[in-house]
Amino acid sequence: MLSLVGNDAEGRDPVKDESAPTSAAEEPEHGHDAEETDDRRTERLTHLLAQQWSQLRSERRPEVEPFRTGPSNFSRAQVPWGLDLAAAWSWRLIIIAAAALGTGWVLSYFAVITLPLVVALLITALAAPVVRGLADIGVPRALSAGLVVVLGLATVIGLLTFVGNQVAQGASDLADQVVVGLGEIRRWLKDGPIDASDSQINDWIKSAQESITERSKSIEVAQLTEFGTAIGHVFAGFFIVLFSTFFFLSDGHRIWGWIVRVFPRAARENVDSSGRVAWISLTQFVRATVIVALVDAIGIMLGALALGLPLVLPIGVLVFLGAFVPMVGAAVAGLVATLVALVTVGPLQALIMLGVVIAVQQLEGHVLQPLVMGRFVSVHPLGVIVAIGCGVLVAGIAGALIAVPLAAVGNAVVTHLSRLNDPQYDAAVDAIESDQPA
Repeated sequence: MLSLVGNDAEGRDPVKDESAPTSAAEEPEHGHDAEETDDRRTERLTHLLAQQWSQLRSERRPEVEPFRTGPSNFSRAQVPWGLDLAAAWSWRLIIIAAAALGTGWVLSYFAVITLPLVVALLITALAAPVVRGLADIGVPRALSAGLVVVLGLATVIGLLTFVGNQVAQGASDLADQVVVGLGEIRRWLKDGPIDASDSQINDWIKSAQESITERSKSIEVAQLTEFGTAIGHVFAGFFIVLFSTFFFLSDGHRIWGWIVRVFPRAARENVDSSGRVAWISLTQFVRATVIVALVDAIGIMLGALALGLPLVLPIGVLVFLGAFVPMVGAAVAGLVATLVALVTVGPLQALIMLGVVIAVQQLEGHVLQPLVMGRFVSVHPLGVIVAIGCGVLVAGIAGALIAVPLAAVGNAVVTHLSRLNDPQYDAAVDAIESDQPA
């Protein structure tokens, strides 16, 4: 390697230069040029020596094998791999949980705005096909949205007015039937399997009256103020729902486009596809829930009509609205029908009404939910119960109303993203559900 020091790239001796003088007679005339030539030769020789020395050092430098400790790096070499993996998962899950709790707190803090917006989305998912159909026949989209909102509002007001008139007309008859029904209950308690005496029954009635009196006295001015504030929030939420529904129906695509542009460019495609999948899931869920609610209401109304109960239509409306909380709402509304049967026609008819409610719930759970909802928006019953519980804990009745749609949307988005990231996702899920290896 060092033998190349004396020769340059052209095979010439770097110490010898062809441009140097060859005779002694020429040296006095070109002395200055000779000194410059010697400087250049020295500089070139030094440069070549430095290059070759660097190359020699790099060839003789030993390769050091890195110290390997498995998944951990050297600073955590003493931590077992399992503990390291558990810690890595733990802090990530803690951050996700903290973010979820923070988001939930913010949404609950602004519940006066967020809940009406969610309700407006549910109404939009139900009414969007009507607006699309009107737009297809040439009606401007804004006009279509306005017509749908006005007609929907008129329908709701008319239905509530009709139900209110029914309740007002049947109030006097209902009061008489309640008195007769309470007498039947008193006779059943005395002559039935409980075999209670008149004094015991009077004590129970007196205790109930005292409890009601104490609760009425405990109502303070602060509670009345809170009630007034809640009424104000309801009216404000009503107008937010009204205007939000109109703008979602008329300009929903523009609003969604603006939301997608907020995200980084690399994530916009996944955000857009996830949002569209979520919207399809929400639309199908709302339509299926309306069908299930209609079946529940009609079934319980037929049972109440057959038993001769009063206020059949108000009971049906209550069951229809309650069915928007799956697995729980219609059952609770059916218990109201059972209570009406108990105080108006007697215990036996109340038991029959309870059987009708249970039969309708079995029809919903085993036939309508799997058939109408379909796998695309399916959520496990345990997930439904947990979602409803969390919704009630966070936002009360309104939280129970929107919890299951949010769970269905979240399930659809997670499934969509999992399919994008893992082509074998469907096979793995089918294998897990069938207890077979993938």
